[in-house]
Amino acid sequence: MTGETQASDIAAGAQIVVRDEEWLVRSVHRTEHDGLRIEASGASELVRDQDAVFFTELDDVEVLDPRKTELVADDTPGFRRSRLWLESLLRQSSTPVTSSDIVAGHQGLADRMDYQLRPAHQALSNLRPRILIGDAVGLGKTLEIGITLTELIERGRGERILVVTPRAVLEQFQHEMWTRYSIPLVRLDSDGIQKVRQTLPASRNPFSYYRRAIVSIDTLKNPARYRHHLAGQHWDAIVIDECHNLINRGTQNNELARLLARQTDALILASATPHNGKPESFAELINLLDPTAIADPSDYRAGDIKHLYVRRHRNSSDVKLEVGHKWAPRHEPSIVPVTPTAEEHAVLDELRDVWLHPESGTAPVTGKGRSLFPWTLFKAFLSSPHALRSSIKRRLATLESRTDGAAEATALSRLDELAEATQQRGPAKLEALIDYLREIGIARGSDARVVVFSERIDTLLWLREQLRSRLKLPEKAVDLLHAQLPDADVQDVVEDFALAASPIRVLLASDMASEGINLHRQCHRLVHYDLPWSFIRIQQRNGRIDRYLQENEPRITALALTADDPTTDSDLRVVTKLLDKEHTANQALGDAGALLDLHDEDIEEDTVMRYLEQGQDLDEAVPQPEPEQLNEFAALMATGGEHEGEPAVPTAPRRTLFDDDDNFLTEALEEIAPDAGKLNLYRERETDLIAFDTPKDLAERLGDLPESYLREREIRDRIRLSAQPGFAEERLAKARAEGDTLWPDVGYLAPIHPVLEWATSRALARFRRDQAPVVAAEVPEPVFLTQATWSNALGQAVLTHWGAITGLPDQPEVGDLREVVERAGLKEQARNPGEVQDWLERMQPLVPQAVEAASADLRHRREAMEGDLLARLDEHRKRLGKWEQQALFVVERSNASTKRKDDVASTRDETSALIDSLATSGEPFVRVVGLIVPAGRAA
Repeated sequence: MTGETQASDIAAGAQIVVRDEEWLVRSVHRTEHDGLRIEASGASELVRDQDAVFFTELDDVEVLDPRKTELVADDTPGFRRSRLWLESLLRQSSTPVTSSDIVAGHQGLADRMDYQLRPAHQALSNLRPRILIGDAVGLGKTLEIGITLTELIERGRGERILVVTPRAVLEQFQHEMWTRYSIPLVRLDSDGIQKVRQTLPASRNPFSYYRRAIVSIDTLKNPARYRHHLAGQHWDAIVIDECHNLINRGTQNNELARLLARQTDALILASATPHNGKPESFAELINLLDPTAIADPSDYRAGDIKHLYVRRHRNSSDVKLEVGHKWAPRHEPSIVPVTPTAEEHAVLDELRDVWLHPESGTAPVTGKGRSLFPWTLFKAFLSSPHALRSSIKRRLATLESRTDGAAEATALSRLDELAEATQQRGPAKLEALIDYLREIGIARGSDARVVVFSERIDTLLWLREQLRSRLKLPEKAVDLLHAQLPDADVQDVVEDFALAASPIRVLLASDMASEGINLHRQCHRLVHYDLPWSFIRIQQRNGRIDRYLQENEPRITALALTADDPTTDSDLRVVTKLLDKEHTANQALGDAGALLDLHDEDIEEDTVMRYLEQGQDLDEAVPQPEPEQLNEFAALMATGGEHEGEPAVPTAPRRTLFDDDDNFLTEALEEIAPDAGKLNLYRERETDLIAFDTPKDLAERLGDLPESYLREREIRDRIRLSAQPGFAEERLAKARAEGDTLWPDVGYLAPIHPVLEWATSRALARFRRDQAPVVAAEVPEPVFLTQATWSNALGQAVLTHWGAITGLPDQPEVGDLREVVERAGLKEQARNPGEVQDWLERMQPLVPQAVEAASADLRHRREAMEGDLLARLDEHRKRLGKWEQQALFVVERSNASTKRKDDVASTRDETSALIDSLATSGEPFVRVVGLIVPAGRAA
């Protein structure tokens, strides 16, 4: 830096000089080694329309002295330039970090649901904006993430974002963030990273190339390939979807999560099943958010984590009244009993007599897992003879290297022969499925659709060929979705199934598709060809079509083999009880995992197998899903995140001088490009539609938008936007219903849309770095308009006041800029009377006094405006002290190593330093941004 410039002088909206060029500061962040990181837009002629990043430790940064601001007359029609200038300043100014009110997230392209505002409000109220969103399947966790990210961006805390999801939902998540919230995420799947590397030097970090990216957890979890790249980056916000995959210590996923948690300020975790029933594992997730929340991972209460956790389900008090009108109630599940063929009876008898209930009491199984392996064979057969034969083949290959497996191999070969006979005859469940599909209208030329789930890929591959042939369907009418598909194929299938024009009628899915994927847009029927013996997996599967915005009654159907012999374990009996209990738990708790209180799909499967092995009745073994029957931790997980009875989340009024965003954008375009014909600008007021040819500098900015959107809608050539939610939603629905792409032809102009950011930067560049506009309007005396911001040591705005100063030079009084501008009539369609030249010479000497008055006013307001923050920081200090005492007690009790004590001290010091850095620091940044003088009066 140069001269007297201090870090505290640099804030969003400040004007700086770097390398002899003028720049306008967009955002400021403190770095660990390079001082302040300043993102700025060019203001002087040579760098106009360019963006740059500077570091105060590396660059010579001069902040212009606001006391030397030159007052200049605005002669544009209707004060257009001044109104755009003030509007752009308001838009570019970050919402203070002290505010947890929702300022823009509720203006996304989605139904206003107050319960969906809770996670963002709660995250913003924390020491750092961190939250675990544990809402049940179907409530809109992706929308809640979009709201939270929007709020972070509004506060200057969302410039760099990384989203980590399962690979199957990458494009879906990317689509939702862009179409509903105007948040662009570049997809860095394996192909995406490879493309970036082709354009970068070998030494360049691929994760530094884009500001906001989305990547699959499968891609990132390879520590050898990406750990060093991740460790070298810092993000403002990281989102980890389906975070229950992270909780097991020692796994690559857990190591990845712990690394990412250290590399970000804001952290958003999301999962409908955020725990495995073990307090210690759930504490691992909470520790990622706040290492000082839980002192003893085996013993904590709702109050310890309430600020970090939300969990609601469809029947929660703050949810049920809001979702009912657009979420059709689920019909009770339907079970189709299937009578086995003679060949299938032979297999069932063999399984019963040799493997499940042998007279000798011992099945011919050797090695690890011998008690449950027979049930694995049974489950494979319930899927299909093909699945059973594949299991037999794999087991025989294992036995080849063993000396004690001859008897088992013989028994398996006998079972394989019987399965082959069933395969040749054709299983009865296939006939039942075909009958059902015909019954619901699956046929060539029909619009009917269905999702068919199976646990086994062998079964899915076989079903695809059978259904195409037996139902005489085109090849594309039956498609697959499973974990062995390449990333690009998974994305294509998910997108295709959401389109009404898609040829897919039957989607055959493995349980890879049971997490996070939306399959309800064009479908309300789901068939369990075979049923997982896990309540969690059943709920996850059903949730693909049973979710918010499902306006047709979800119909869940399962096929189940029945048997006349009561000693044979009838699939019908097991399926009936599993489905019924999941349905009841879903209605009562929104959490089927509470039934067995295990909260892990694989453990649930093994437990049900053991119940069957021991001959236990599932009605007796699995309790009824009553909230009062839950143990303390299960109750905490089921209802501890509801926040029932708390006040509604507050929303803040929009800070704008224009009627709506499209009006602002239209005037900005007319100012930026006075010859609107060059942009081929088109405006339709009825729908708030704006269309224009994309300027070159804007096209360069839009490189971060989803590549498929840029390509399929040719955004680099022409942009079509609407700020009217109803019309934008209509175009989005039209894309699903009629098009061959999910991307709408008209985008929604959300408050943080990159086009608005671009227009804001360009409008601000209309004045020189040391100028402020002067306008004449209906005011009784001259009014200086000021911007005052006081930041903390992290460069975040803590206090902000937009002032209107009268009474200079002798008795300055500071009012509110928006109120004065409103009373003065500086609105759209205003008339510019001119006549300000006589005022300039008289008012220019008062600029320093206006700056001093605004600064004194902010200092006076500081105590009242910062009081709530300081009280919260004191509470954090008390909580930290209490945590330290408890944590040290736990360490002493467990005779842990000295390192554990050092870890407690290190966490205390880091958290204490964070608390100390959040209050205002240094000096406020104050400047004059305009002057209103009385119209028709001489100076």
